[in-house]
Amino acid sequence: MAGDNALAVSVSELAGKLKRMVEGEFGHVRLRGEISGYKRVASGHAYLCLKDDGAVIDGVIWKGQAASLRFAPQDGAEVIATGRLTTYPGRSKYQVVIERMELAGAGALMALLEKLKAKLAGEGLFDAAAKKPLPFLPRTIGVVTSPTGAVIRDILHRLEDRCPTHVVVWPVKVQGEGAAAEVAAAVRGFDALPEGERPDLVIVARGGGSIEDLWAFNEEEVVRAVAACRIPVISAVGHETDTTLVDHASDRRAPTPTAAAEMAVPVLAELRHTVGQYGARTARCAHRYIERGRERLEAQARLLPRRDQLLGPQRQRGDELAMRLDRGLERRAAVARGGLDRAAGALRPAALGRQLDRARERLVMAWRPGVLDRRLGAARDRLGGTWRLVESLNPDRVLERGYARVTTRAGETLTGADAARAAGALSLRFRDGAVDVVVDGPGVAGGERPAKVERGRGRAYVAADQPTLL
Repeated sequence: MAGDNALAVSVSELAGKLKRMVEGEFGHVRLRGEISGYKRVASGHAYLCLKDDGAVIDGVIWKGQAASLRFAPQDGAEVIATGRLTTYPGRSKYQVVIERMELAGAGALMALLEKLKAKLAGEGLFDAAAKKPLPFLPRTIGVVTSPTGAVIRDILHRLEDRCPTHVVVWPVKVQGEGAAAEVAAAVRGFDALPEGERPDLVIVARGGGSIEDLWAFNEEEVVRAVAACRIPVISAVGHETDTTLVDHASDRRAPTPTAAAEMAVPVLAELRHTVGQYGARTARCAHRYIERGRERLEAQARLLPRRDQLLGPQRQRGDELAMRLDRGLERRAAVARGGLDRAAGALRPAALGRQLDRARERLVMAWRPGVLDRRLGAARDRLGGTWRLVESLNPDRVLERGYARVTTRAGETLTGADAARAAGALSLRFRDGAVDVVVDGPGVAGGERPAKVERGRGRAYVAADQPTLL
């Protein structure tokens, strides 16, 4: 039998021969199928199955190729994979080492897009309640886009025309390998800046293109970064007819990058015009308020009585009180004058004697007669001595003792030599009459002419610095 004559080989040798045979016969292959069982392990490699209605074949994507894929593989996506057909001796199976993989047409892309959209919408990333309002006049705007494309120039020009604003550009790739990661990192980077450096608004922008060109803005990583950003985000990806998942996750969608710039800031000229109108309206309202207040004040002033009407009774009352005060003062002065006169009369000896007599009579009736008589006699003696002392100080009594009173011709008493020299003409008042005297100061003071008084003729010369007792 043929089996008896066959050469026995080891399992490893057979597996090696099969591997060389498969790789030599087929080499590179291009397969179309649906992804099933896709998973990416910790090493970075990815494993999956490609299937159609009649068969299934295993596939592996090494770490380098997995990172360069333009989309995130998902179960159910129809793809076209290019790679090398080989065997895996450890399990006695053949597999495709995938080097490049792309979605199989627009229909497959849209199916994958709708599936991811439904997943993210179910998590609430597209809810309208989570949208943040755009700032009215942002001081700083962050732009995530390519620094070399026409998009950034359109945005800057439009901002300059409407309202010049500080712009910070975070340069990224907007398509191709690694674009999604860079866009997501830029959005997270703006959001992680400190409060004073963080922009007030972020614009994620890209020009138009096919669905494959815009696919980076459909990646789950980018959508989640935009939805989680604390800064309001405007998405401006593609043309007006292009829609990406970033448009649903952002706070506002702009049909074009230029429209995004128009949404971001108001027109400065219109803003100034509006502010001017508000200022004019405020001035008119204030003027109208003042005018109405003046009218109300004038109307109320007309209802008030005049000043003379208000103050007339008070003025009349004041005049009456003034007249009453004058009469009261006169009566009070008269009463005080009468009391003073009565007090002066009571101080005279006769009046005092009469008062003492009446007091003695009253006291005699109440006390013993002998004691009261002695007390009243002593009081009368003291009062008489006081009165004699007062009488001795009377100017007329002093003149009787040989003194003379020096006065001016007008009758003013002089007490000093300087006053006598200043007066010049004096009067010497004696007990029995007055003598006019003329002061001749220098001659008499020098001793040339002695003092001379001629009483009989009523005229005398007296030295001003040698007073003489006459």
